[in-house]
Amino acid sequence: MELKVDLNSDIGESFGAYRIGMDEEIVKYVSSANIACGFHAGDPTVMEKTVVMCQKNAVAVGAHPGFPDLMGFGRRNMDISASDIKSYIIYQIGALKAFAESHGLKLQHVKTHGALYNMAAVDEKLADAIAQAIAAVDENLICVAMANTAMQKAAEKAGLRFACEVFADRNINPDGTLVSRKYPNAMIHDSDTAVRRVLRMVKEGMVEAVDGSQVKVRADTVCVHGDNPQAVKFAAGLRKALEENGVKIAPMASFL
Repeated sequence: MELKVDLNSDIGESFGAYRIGMDEEIVKYVSSANIACGFHAGDPTVMEKTVVMCQKNAVAVGAHPGFPDLMGFGRRNMDISASDIKSYIIYQIGALKAFAESHGLKLQHVKTHGALYNMAAVDEKLADAIAQAIAAVDENLICVAMANTAMQKAAEKAGLRFACEVFADRNINPDGTLVSRKYPNAMIHDSDTAVRRVLRMVKEGMVEAVDGSQVKVRADTVCVHGDNPQAVKFAAGLRKALEENGVKIAPMASFL
């Protein structure tokens, strides 16, 4: 059986005169894109340009909704009711869906951003609100999050397809959650180390946590962050290594 994995990146995070990331280069190496929807980053012009960029590079398009926090780039925890979160998610998915459909594309997936992503991993009410919002817009959308989280349970309860995500450049805790960016060991900066970890996650379903313990994972899609100075070189190297090891890179909808 052929082994397949999706490579995704968070892009479209520029805003007005501010430029973030190397989107034009990173889309050459990924198979799916998570496009910011205007709350934590992005704006209407950036959203449309990013959709067109993905279309030209045959990259599947997904919504990347976050907290309404441009100043904090969506990385600050916010105390917002589940009903409000549901409305915020529907609003953001709807905005990107309109841009995608105006160019003849269908949304493939939804992956929440930053603090919202991390909070939904452990908060059942928040996760349920997000899953219900996704299903309310389109029950065929794939929900993307880490395995064995409240978000996975919520997605399955809502009848959504679920893609288990792993991170190429992030360390994890023994419970499988991401190490907070507050700590110096949150990011993996050595590309060789990151590639070895990804290969093991994809082929063996295991990864080493920061304390040295072994954590079981499922890798349907691998996130490569596009705002890292070495992101393009890293994405190219990761894709090459995966393909050389018999792993086919493909959009998640093609095998889930």
